Amino acid sequence: MKTPLFSLALAVASLAALVHPTPAAAQACPDVAPYAPAREVIADLTRIVAPNGLQEAYATEIGGIPQYLNIRGQDRDNPVILFVHGGPASPLTPSLWQFQRPLEEYFTMVTWDQRGAGRTFNLSDPDAIADTIRIPRYVDDAIEVAEHVRARLGKRKLILMGHSWGTLVGMAAALERPDLFHAYVGIGQVIDVQENERISFDYALEQAREHDNAEAVQALEAIAPYPGDTPLTRERIVTARIWAQHYGGMSAFRDETNLYFYRAGRLSPEYDAEDVCAINRGNVFTLGRVLDAFLATDYSNVTRFPIPVVMFMGRHDFTTPSAPTAAWLDAVEAPYKRGVWFERSAHMVPWEEPGKTLVSLLETVRPLALGAEARTGADSSEGTPAP
Repeated sequence: MKTPLFSLALAVASLAALVHPTPAAAQACPDVAPYAPAREVIADLTRIVAPNGLQEAYATEIGGIPQYLNIRGQDRDNPVILFVHGGPASPLTPSLWQFQRPLEEYFTMVTWDQRGAGRTFNLSDPDAIADTIRIPRYVDDAIEVAEHVRARLGKRKLILMGHSWGTLVGMAAALERPDLFHAYVGIGQVIDVQENERISFDYALEQAREHDNAEAVQALEAIAPYPGDTPLTRERIVTARIWAQHYGGMSAFRDETNLYFYRAGRLSPEYDAEDVCAINRGNVFTLGRVLDAFLATDYSNVTRFPIPVVMFMGRHDFTTPSAPTAAWLDAVEAPYKRGVWFERSAHMVPWEEPGKTLVSLLETVRPLALGAEARTGADSSEGTPAP
């Protein structure tokens, strides 16, 4: 069975790479030359040609190091979404061509390869930044990116959206600097990691038994009770997560391969072979440095949220299970809150149901930003969304 290199909650599966790591220097970069004709077509299709459009890709200093940003939209007057990618070190940039183009008609979309991720990984000496790979530094980076984007695009506030690991960073940024954001959108939201691990494990074991998978049952029962009182070692997490994802906990109704995401960079006009290599290298470099802090993450004690909050929840998500998110959203006090269930999705909502992702953003979030910007000096949290 293939062990994926992906994001934390996406990337927790890539703990296998840490258990049996391949030295970065020994990893051969994929040959993207055979994909050149397809990459050229994708580049042409995704090129922004609208007179008031915006298409920029550049590195700028964030948190004391160069970090790579991507800004795209058909109308620079649209509201801006800052999309914080998963991981750690699982950048969105190489897969933007797969799902983002419709969103760019109604929002200016900003993504960035976080420190230690993708193209940003190749811009700094890993040894020089190793001590900065800490969750608070990522939160500070997100805030700094938001301030940079506000100034560059002339916007008073942004919409902050996070996916998977990016929800851990994004929620902390929203709590620390609510003045920067119209609203917060969580996709594959991390609330209580320990509870997520329990739910994910229970699902994997249930599925393994239903499918008479003796190998999986034996492996999972060997680490039970999970997480239990035994330390969450990398080996235990790998075992639990691999089988949950094998039974569709990453992408609904798919097994663990998910090639559409893992190999997206080979067709991305934004990434060359060295950049594609940097995805896995950055993941191996980063994950062990933040794992302990990630496993201690628990937002269940956040009872008040300072800005409108929207959660997109995959019904079949057993990577960051949706039940704790739904319970938290039901209890939290916020100026506005909405949960949207995606019945055909697991963890990869924007890829699995891109149409509903767009419609849900238009219904729940865009009116908040437009309403706030139409009222000079008004607090964006007073915006009223469309029904």
